[in-house]
Amino acid sequence: MTQPANPSPPAPGPAADAASVRDATDRLLAAVAQLDDATAAKPSLLPGWTRGHVLAHLARNADALLNVLAARPMYASGDVRDADIERDAHRSAAAHHEDLRDTALRLDGAFAAQSEAAWERTVELRNGVTDLANSLPFRRWIEIELHHVDLGIGYGLDDLPGAFVERELDNMARRFLGHPGVPLTLVLRSEYGGTWYTGAPEGTGSGSLVVAGTPTALVGWLTGRSTGSGLAAPEPLPVLPSL
Repeated sequence: MTQPANPSPPAPGPAADAASVRDATDRLLAAVAQLDDATAAKPSLLPGWTRGHVLAHLARNADALLNVLAARPMYASGDVRDADIERDAHRSAAAHHEDLRDTALRLDGAFAAQSEAAWERTVELRNGVTDLANSLPFRRWIEIELHHVDLGIGYGLDDLPGAFVERELDNMARRFLGHPGVPLTLVLRSEYGGTWYTGAPEGTGSGSLVVAGTPTALVGWLTGRSTGSGLAAPEPLPVLPSL
């Protein structure tokens, strides 16, 4: 039997996604403005990273996407990327806020400058991954929303916008489809309607597992932001590959 296609929410387009990035960035900047230096230096929810590491990564990610739009390598190398984050992680909260604001403004300006034809060109990301330029605003939106959660400063999974959750659930289902680290066929069922298939294509893996819950709970598990709390399945959830 042919496996049904995953439902895909309508793509609003890069200009609408860029507007969502601005809104998410404004929420993030308002939260970071409340941090003091000691709070910024405390551990984040990401193992091995302080909040400063998360904030430095977000600023440098904006620079990296500017590189992509300019047809330059996203990062000079993985080692350089990591060194830049480590270099900037230990700054003051005010310096983090300024860097985030300034890099976000530059990226927003670059998004606004793209022509319709430019959005349709193929760009190269990390590790040889390619995609259309029009995917970049949504990719940035993912970075802002999930890393805001990772800061552990009061913005949780339940605070994620519904439109973002719907898009990210579809995105993550596609990301793990056929992934060698997911040997099961995972059938993701939303309490609000909709079923997504991911992991091993049906009939090719070591069985199937139905996982049901709210879209937010599903996204939390798929993105590694939860262990599957709030999800129902007839057997233990598998450990998903890290992103």
